[in-house]
Amino acid sequence: MADRMLPTGFLLSDPGFWRSPEREAIFAGLRRDQPVIWQQEPATEWSPGGRGFWAVIRHAEVRDVTRRHEEFVSGLGTELFELPPALAEAYSWLLNMDGDRHTHIRAAAAAAFSPRRTGQLEEMVRRRAKSVVDAARERGACDLVTEVAEPFPLHVICDMMGVPGADRAEVARLSRISVPLGDAEFGDFSDALRAAFELIEYAKLIQRERRRKPADDLLTALMFAEVEGRRLSEDEVGSYFELLITAAIETTSAAISHGILALGHAPGQWARWRGDFAAFARGAVEEILRWSTPIIHFRRTAAMDATLAGAEVRTGDKVVLFFHSANRDELVFDDAYRFDITRHPNPHLAFGGGGRHTCLGAHLARLELRVMFEDLARRLPDLGGLGEPVLVQSMFINGVKSLPFTFPAGA
Repeated sequence: MADRMLPTGFLLSDPGFWRSPEREAIFAGLRRDQPVIWQQEPATEWSPGGRGFWAVIRHAEVRDVTRRHEEFVSGLGTELFELPPALAEAYSWLLNMDGDRHTHIRAAAAAAFSPRRTGQLEEMVRRRAKSVVDAARERGACDLVTEVAEPFPLHVICDMMGVPGADRAEVARLSRISVPLGDAEFGDFSDALRAAFELIEYAKLIQRERRRKPADDLLTALMFAEVEGRRLSEDEVGSYFELLITAAIETTSAAISHGILALGHAPGQWARWRGDFAAFARGAVEEILRWSTPIIHFRRTAAMDATLAGAEVRTGDKVVLFFHSANRDELVFDDAYRFDITRHPNPHLAFGGGGRHTCLGAHLARLELRVMFEDLARRLPDLGGLGEPVLVQSMFINGVKSLPFTFPAGA
């Protein structure tokens, strides 16, 4: 199998590609000409590399693979690169799982993220949105990422999990480090491993308290859930805790940050949404999710020979799904590089393609986005005070590190 280079000589596994101004043009060309392309997998400081992977670029094929559960599995890893075994176990415990066991363990938390349950959480979510915006307004100037977009989902998930207020700043710090972003500011994979295990150990401490005094929270529910005739172990609950915390904070904060940026750059869209918030809320939230696509890619592994867009995929081949590209597919989205709160239909893949691994927290994320932007629409109608954003340098999370903002006089 011959390696095929991108037109510029970049590889999709090269961090430099993701910083290139040519990136989106290259993706557009690949969607048109090579929607499934073989790529090299170079060695890194934590991985010896591999023989390569199939990059799936187009919406139709990305969606297809996520639904072909028997042919493309998650149990052999969901990261593009091979993680150290200890980090893969800590970070991707539920993600790297297939079949009935995945279904049963996922079900242990599913009720907490159902539409009915998230609807019951709306009052708490509104209170949290108001509190973080109030705190930022009082200072007159702030960083909308670190002072609004990140603490908001942090407090929501910590309220659900029963994490004491005094511990939340440290939980937030560990959450950001534990996700292997590839951004040097947050450390390397050794730092990520240490942070992931610290979160797991922290969850084990809380579990011991809950055994003495059970509470009405998600962590207690996980401890006492029956999965395949037994309760989850302390380590398994700890890994579940780490996954839910990091996923809830990093993805939602990224979507909020990119949503604010998009609306700041399209003041007419923001004015239209504010003019009739309820009428446009659903479409606007879906467009923010498409536009931000917080998770750039996930991997599957071929469990049998298969064909994708003419590519002959062999058993054992890595197949990497690029959600970011799929959500800019010109065959699916008219004027795909335009942010449009009225876009309909909007079959984005920000939560996956509808298969078994569709994001567990999708309903909660949608609620948080709607509530946060409703609060901003009411109390921050002018986004003209946005400064220059600093983006996370990552191939995995489409995050924002910093977004300075000065509140208008009288806001």
